[in-house]
Amino acid sequence: MQLPLDRITAVLDDLTEQAKIIDAENQQTKSHYLLKDKDIFSEALFATNSDRIQPYVDEIRGKTIELSRLLRNGKNELSQNRLQCIEQQISAILNAIRSNKGIHQEAQYRLTAINARRYKKAAKQLFKSSQALYQQLSEHHEFERRLLAMLNERDLLRKSATPSKAKKLSDEVLALHQRLGRCRQAISKIERQIEVADKPR
Repeated sequence: MQLPLDRITAVLDDLTEQAKIIDAENQQTKSHYLLKDKDIFSEALFATNSDRIQPYVDEIRGKTIELSRLLRNGKNELSQNRLQCIEQQISAILNAIRSNKGIHQEAQYRLTAINARRYKKAAKQLFKSSQALYQQLSEHHEFERRLLAMLNERDLLRKSATPSKAKKLSDEVLALHQRLGRCRQAISKIERQIEVADKPR
């Protein structure tokens, strides 16, 4: 039974090298975050939980050491069961390595679709925000127009008013100028916000 153990050890050494390369590449792939923290294999096949291949190879290596111990103790039936389990696990890892590129390509398509939806949503939100700002600007310009009309009206009335009435109208004119100043400050602020919102990204 030493020959299968030697062969398994050689296969595991090869899988370890492949796993290191693939795990490193996957960690650098943007689409991998969709697969991150998701087990590659089911609990029925491996006790290990990981989104990397290396920990699964390590689990098989542990089972191989256990297989060697069972063989030394003459536990042939248990040894046979353990060997079958190891062979299934090695086969599963080989399939995972072969399909790794395809799985990450599919994840990349999903990631692209997610980003496209996010961009569309952000653009829609930005458009709504820009529309709201233009609406505010229009309302403030209308308010400015009404204040100017009221100022002109008070000025005309003040020219022909009695001294006491003129004093009251002057106070109203002063208050209107203050309101007009605040209105124009608000208009300048909204115009700056619109400039930022409309700036190409």
